[in-house]
This record gives sequence, C-alpha cells and structure tokens, in this order.
Amino acid sequence: MANLQAQNEEFRFSNTIEITPNDTKETIVNKAAHIVPTPNQLSALQNEFIAFIHFGPNTFTRMEWGNGMEDPKIFDLKELDTDQWCEAMKAAGMKMVLLTVKHHDGFVLWQSRYTTHGIMSTGFKDGKGDILKDLSESCRKYGLKLGIYLSPADLYQIENPEGLYGNLSKYTKRTIPREIPGRPFKNKTKFEFVVDDYNEYFLNQLFELLTEYGPVHEVWFDGAHPKRKGGQTYNYPAWKKLIKSLAPKAVIFGREDIRWCGNESGKTRKTEWNVIPYMENPDTTSYFPDMEAEDLGSREQLYKGKYLHYQQAETNTSIREGWFYRDDTRQRVRSADDVFDIYERAVGGNSTFLLNIPPNREGRFSDTDVKVLKETGERIKETYGTNLLKGAKGPKEVLEEKSNTYLKVTQPIILTLNSPITFNRLLLQEAISTNGERVEEHAVDAWINGTWKEIAHASNIGYKRILRFPEITTEKIRIRITASRLTPAISHISAHYYQSRPPQLGCQRDAEGKVTIEPLKQEFNWKAHGENIANNLNAGFKIYYTTDGTEPDENSSVYTAPFQMDKGELKAVSILNHQKGAVLHEQMGLVKKNWKLLAASSEATKSEATKAFDANPRTYWMSEEKAPHFIAIDLGQTESLNGFAYTPQKEHAKGMMAKGNIQVSTDGKNWQKIEEFEFGNLINDPTKRFHYFNKEVKTRYIRIEATEIAANGKIVSIAEIDLF
Repeated sequence: MANLQAQNEEFRFSNTIEITPNDTKETIVNKAAHIVPTPNQLSALQNEFIAFIHFGPNTFTRMEWGNGMEDPKIFDLKELDTDQWCEAMKAAGMKMVLLTVKHHDGFVLWQSRYTTHGIMSTGFKDGKGDILKDLSESCRKYGLKLGIYLSPADLYQIENPEGLYGNLSKYTKRTIPREIPGRPFKNKTKFEFVVDDYNEYFLNQLFELLTEYGPVHEVWFDGAHPKRKGGQTYNYPAWKKLIKSLAPKAVIFGREDIRWCGNESGKTRKTEWNVIPYMENPDTTSYFPDMEAEDLGSREQLYKGKYLHYQQAETNTSIREGWFYRDDTRQRVRSADDVFDIYERAVGGNSTFLLNIPPNREGRFSDTDVKVLKETGERIKETYGTNLLKGAKGPKEVLEEKSNTYLKVTQPIILTLNSPITFNRLLLQEAISTNGERVEEHAVDAWINGTWKEIAHASNIGYKRILRFPEITTEKIRIRITASRLTPAISHISAHYYQSRPPQLGCQRDAEGKVTIEPLKQEFNWKAHGENIANNLNAGFKIYYTTDGTEPDENSSVYTAPFQMDKGELKAVSILNHQKGAVLHEQMGLVKKNWKLLAASSEATKSEATKAFDANPRTYWMSEEKAPHFIAIDLGQTESLNGFAYTPQKEHAKGMMAKGNIQVSTDGKNWQKIEEFEFGNLINDPTKRFHYFNKEVKTRYIRIEATEIAANGKIVSIAEIDLF
C-alpha cells in the first residue's frame, strides 16, 4: 500500500489541537490524525438526513426575506397539520427537523413571554397557537429529534422605535430568565450574564426554547444580516454557556460544532474534510467565518493553521425554489432524482444533508413535495436497506454491524462472497470517533475474468463515503488505501445495488444545424449545483438515435457528440443494462443559419427578436406595448412550409401567443394572410406548440402576428420559432 505514513501515536485524541511554531509538517499531519468529533457531533453525523422548516409571514407575503414591519395578522393561518409534516419526513428517512422559530423578520412561532411580534398576535387559534409546541408533540409521536433555528438578526427589533437591537444600552449584570408575572418557568435554573438589552432578549428566548419544548438536539445560528444597527454585537460565550447547560446533547450550527457547507444549492465538495485549520482557538473564539473554498482540509491547508479542529459540514438546500412556500404553479420542486443524488453526495461525502420543506398556507406540505419525499425515502430504503456483503468472508471488524469495531489497515482488504453479487454502490466508514479521519486516497477493485479491475476510486472517507459506479458482478472485492495520515481504521464496509433507470432525454439544435442529445435537465431555477444527475445516478447508460423516424434500439447509431441534421424526424432513447427509457421524438424544422430578421413590433425589440432563431430556449424577445405584435423573417431562400412551432419563454413567462395569424410575402414588404392559429392553456402548460398548415406554402418571407396574448396582454415573449 503506497504512501501510508508510519504509525505515530504520540498525541492524544482531541476535538481541538494547537499547532506550535516548532511543529514540522509531519507533526502537523500526525496531529490532524488525532482530531475526533465530540459525542454530540458524532450523533449529529449519524442523523445523516434531516429537515428544515421555513414558515412565517413570508409564507403569506411570498417574500424570501421580510422587513420586520409586517403586521403579524398577515400570518393568516387557519389550519396546521404537523403530524403530516412528520409523517412525510419520516417516510423520507429523516431523523431530525429544524424549525425556523424566528427568521430575520423577528416574527416568533412560539408563545414567547418577551415579545408580541409573533403567533400570539395573529388570528391562529385566537392568538393562543404555538407551532413549535405542535411540532414538538408530533416529533415525539413519530420518533424525530427536534432542532431550532433562532435568527440572531431581528428586523423587528431594529425597525421598531422601541426595539432592543442596537439601542446602545449598557452592558450590566442581568438574570436569565427574566421573570414575567403570571408566566412562571418550571425549570428553575438561573444564569447571570453581563449583557446589553438585545443579548438579554436573545438569552431569554433561548431559555424558553430550550426548557419548554422537550430535548433540543441542534441550535441553528444563521450568519445572514439583512440590516445592522447601533454596532450591535452578540455575546456568544453567554449563548454557548446557556445552550450547553440547558441542552447538553445539542450541537450548535454556525459556531464550533457544525459549519455551513458554503452554498445553498446542494453542491458538495469532492473531498469534504471535517478536520480543518483555524487561526483562532475555535473552543474560545466568537468568530466563525463562512468557509466557501473548495479545499478546506488538505495537508497544504493544515500547515497554514494555528489550531486543528473537528467541525463537520451541513449540506443545506431547499426542495423548492426558495426557502419559503410561494405557490404550486410557478415555484418548481426538485425531482426525486435530484434529492436522492444530493443525499448520496452529501451523506456519502462526509457531511449531513439538511433539506428544507416549506409548509404551504394551509399549514401542510404540498402534495408534490410529499411525493418527492416518499419516493426519495423508498429509494434510500431499497438501496441501503440491504447489505449485499452479508455472509461474505473477510475481516469481521468491517463486515459486522457493530459501531465499536474497526480494522487498522496496513494491507488491502479482500472480501470474498459465497456466490457472485451485482452491485453499483460501495459504502465505507472510518472509525472517526476513536481514530479520526485518516484516509486520503482509496480505490476499489473487483475480480473480473481472473484478474483485479479497478471500478472506483476517491479521496477521503471520514464518517461515510458512498462510491457510485456502473453495476459490476463479482464474487471478490478488494479495497486499497493508497494514501493516509498514519494508519487508518476502517469500521464498516457494505455493498448495495441502486435500481438505475435509463434517463429521459432532451435535445437542442443550434442555428448551424448541430444537434445535441442529453439527459433531460430538470427545470429548477434556484441556486444551481451544476451536477449531472443522470450521470451520477445512472452511470453506464448509452444514447441511441435515428433521423428517419424509425424506432431507435441498440442497433441504431450511438450518440457520442453533436451531429449535423437538416429538417426531419429525430428519435432517441437511452439504454442501461438492456432497459430502454422513454423515446425522445422531435420534429426538426429548417436550419436557421441563413435566417434574417426583417422586422419586429418596434425597432427596440429587433435585437432581442433575433435570439428566437438561435435555438437557445433561455433567450427571448418581447415586443413593446404597441400593437400589433409581430415578427417577420427572411428565410434566405424560398422554402416549402407545412407548419410552424412556437416555444414559449417559460423562465419569464411575461406573455405568450395564444392566438395569431400567419402571413407570407413575395418581397418582404407586402403581406398576405394564409391562415390563423390558436394555442390553448399556455399558462398551465407552457410547452412547445405546433400548428400545421392546411396546405403546403412556398415562400421566402414569413410573418407571425399575435392577436391574443396569454399571461400578459401587453408584451410577447418567445423562446424559439421553428418552421417545417
């Protein structure tokens, strides 16, 4: 095994270790190999898949960030079904839920003693509702852990003339909690802190949250600040002392326990080290900057630090386009493919997956969201509920289902099956709680036709690494650690099979006539993560196509790169393990290379109108408010036309051609109407529409005029125009 460092166990295992000026590079790496998670951090990692809930005035105003000046009655909730939330989260395989009990607007979702800006000032249950209480009871019923998101930023306390945030109050000794007549606490614990008004307010609310709603397992502090005032600072040491005392099993997000992954898109790093360097002691500092770099914990990064610390990442994103619910028509929802792919990359990449599901204005998860959650949970269970290495021969420390056993690896691990298995996932775990993160590179081989063949390789392992690859059938597997920090300890290895699916396809043709075929990308226009989901989940599929209208199969042309195609009928299909996906059928119109724009509704729109020729559905033109709305095209030569296709501009959807007419010309100046067209239900179904002429038309000049516009009656938007 190459590049394995000699064993050196001169250091004690610790959550944080200081780097001294005289430490050599080898010493620093040895110290890094002795960094371990706390019991709370390990427990949080073992949650793996957890939920976020954003709910509040923004749900009703359809805003992502409120301004703090909203009338609480805007939160016009009539019904609430937290059991439905928990049932769906449980079905997804989640183990904990974090509720945003106070977002940046300062509106609170529980019956706080210290403000009236919240649920107590709404009509919900005549002001006596308590969403956190209902959720905590549902969590106990469904066996889910509970966490809270309490925003340090508070626009209500900033904007309110009597607000406490940044009011320049003096730091004095305060008793937490502050007693409120008629609202005594069952928990009689008292704290004394030297704080200002806002920190006292914040600590009083933390006390309520951590003592009156059952065990809290995570406290989430967002670093976002829409606005600041009065040089307000936070007394984090006081917050930390109160949390550690009242919620001893809780981890703190945004501080020393858990860090932000660096994005909100579901993007994951290829190598996510949880042993990372700090310039200040993370056990005592109040400064925890966002870490967005791709490389956080390589050897080169470790050498730059003054402290080494275990701090795991939470991969947080939303199931919808946005953190808060807006609607069920324009606000798109991630596919189950997307959510499952993020799950495998996040949980299988040494982090925790935190997925936001925003309740709707009826106090429920929308049906679309529930469907995705249930399908994701079914895939997780089907894939990882069965260990295909059960009964295999090899080191028992890595094969048995025990969390406290591990194998110190000094040579390749070979696992032998009684009979061949077919698998496409391999799961590896290190004994991080006792031996730290040590593996830097590893590879997996399968015994194929009498020889070892490498089927996968990756960098670190840490808490968990899921390797994904095209399915392999073998009776012998070999795991090689090719680089490490001291001697690594592997605690678990299991093999699994994911039921890969041939992806649905889509295609595009550019103005030159070049056709690109690729897996259909989900329409999700919010913080794109850039991952190729089909390649990640369904490795090994091939695309076959025909251009003569015949059905494609494994004997058809294999798609390897964009190809030239004139007008005609394209059909394509993806095939994986002899299983066919849905057939793509696309009627290709005239190549647009020589098209020229003659005129549009106004001079101002001509440059935009030309983009309707470029076969890029993300571009569009819009006419001005003056009618008639039209586009006139010179095809470059006389063509025989049988119809046209119109693709609405879905991303902006500011106006779609519901009705219109087709005109032709012999000189590009004088126009003759040949027929009318009509496209129904564009608002609910803004897909590509076709209109075929009653009889073939020969012309060089064509004019398309809109006479009725859906969604917005003053402008027209077009993604593409095609002519057949």
